Amino acid sequence: MDKPLLHLVFGGEVEDPQGENFVHPDALDVIGIFPNYDAAVKAWRGASQSRVDEANVKYVIVHLHRMLDPEHPVKFHERANEKRVE
Repeated sequence: MDKPLLHLVFGGEVEDPQGENFVHPDALDVIGIFPNYDAAVKAWRGASQSRVDEANVKYVIVHLHRMLDPEHPVKFHERANEKRVE
């Protein structure tokens, strides 16, 4: 069985929609931790679409597996193994 590549999905109000400076970091909406990129994207998309009318609310995906094993980060080209959800 493949090692799970954990991903965290969370969001909240940002100062600028182009950035990641959250206005109230103590009030972030944590969607959850997911075992693969596909599941994280589905959760991210659902959360983002539920707040689409709020321009300053942004949701992000954090690749926890990269933080948990910094000695062996996943290279960008290796992410091809993580299926994309269109």
